[in-house]
Amino acid sequence: MKLVILAVGHKMPDWIANGFEEYAKRMPPELRIELNEIKPEQRSSGRNAESVMAAEKQRIEAALPKNARVIALDERGRDWTTMQLAQALPGWQQDGRDVAFVIGGVDGLDPAVKARTDLMLRISMPDLAAQHGARAARRTALPRVEHHAESSLSSRVRHTR
Repeated sequence: MKLVILAVGHKMPDWIANGFEEYAKRMPPELRIELNEIKPEQRSSGRNAESVMAAEKQRIEAALPKNARVIALDERGRDWTTMQLAQALPGWQQDGRDVAFVIGGVDGLDPAVKARTDLMLRISMPDLAAQHGARAARRTALPRVEHHAESSLSSRVRHTR
């Protein structure tokens, strides 16, 4: 199975490309991943968002792997945590289809692209905030606990979680 990210946008900054390459190396061989940047439609004063999204739809459809499971990343999609996504991957692997994550341009995705998706997701902000908050709590709690000489190791672990 291959994971394909189709992203409408101009050339990504080097830090994004470097980050993607790093994570792509970490993926197991049975879960290859590739990033395909789709050229955004040029905007002009006479074009509305609907016509721009319709033109981008053509490019997206041309880039989709045949018979792929299509997952749109959209602000109106379902909230999934990283754990939910990880739990879905083995089932997707079992059906053998490639998985295409589609990210729209500035105006989003054309309604026809959204209509043909198997799933619409949005990045779960509460999950990201909880992870960040837990890390911040550990960073602030750890120095206070370490200053207590009488603290045992087990009490430090309890306080830093």
